[in-house]
Amino acid sequence: MQATDFEFRHRVWFIGALFTLTFWSRAVDPVTAGAAVAGWIGGPHRRRLLQAVFGAGAVLTIAAAALRTWASAYLDSEVVHDSRLRTERVVADGPYRYVRNPLYLGISLMSAGMGLLASRWGGVLLVAGLAVFEYRLILREEALLLATQGEEYRRFFAAVPRMWPALTARVEASGRRPRWGQAFAGEAFFWGFAAAQTAFAVTLNRNVAGYLILLSLGVYAVARRVVRRKEAEG
Repeated sequence: MQATDFEFRHRVWFIGALFTLTFWSRAVDPVTAGAAVAGWIGGPHRRRLLQAVFGAGAVLTIAAAALRTWASAYLDSEVVHDSRLRTERVVADGPYRYVRNPLYLGISLMSAGMGLLASRWGGVLLVAGLAVFEYRLILREEALLLATQGEEYRRFFAAVPRMWPALTARVEASGRRPRWGQAFAGEAFFWGFAAAQTAFAVTLNRNVAGYLILLSLGVYAVARRVVRRKEAEG
């Protein structure tokens, strides 16, 4: 059930392929999941209802970007985006005091938000497919951390929920200071997705959202290149 080493190293491409597949599904089913939700709710002001539904999706995407940025501020973006599974230390600060996998939780929130822009079946496939893939990635990470980090990680593992955040901190902060600049830079493409969905919620214009998404992917490509260069130097 665990993800293979190949899947982990290329997880970004697997996730990207799933997003691409689900958005291409609109060629077969042109009705978006968001429009389907608005139709199910019903009401006389259809445009406002559509804006409200897609606005709710934008809120989820903004929450995803904020959570991932918070997590990256403590874990460091070069670790977050590294193709290798890093097990040098256990991070127990920031969001990691409430949930063990805030980065994966952020992706789940984004899939729920942006899934509204996909087709009806595409939105379901995106959320369900990512949930299964992320679960397999998490199992791989946990197995290696339990094997390499010993009792320290076992206490963290037992105290902090895997994906459903606790309402209060479950572990004491270690005192690690956040690095916000590199965190925002590393998660810039998530903020781009949030901007794209917000723009679509306001305008209901696919072109505006599309251009912003393409810009976000460009930012991510540059960020990945920088990370790979650092990996080669290290």
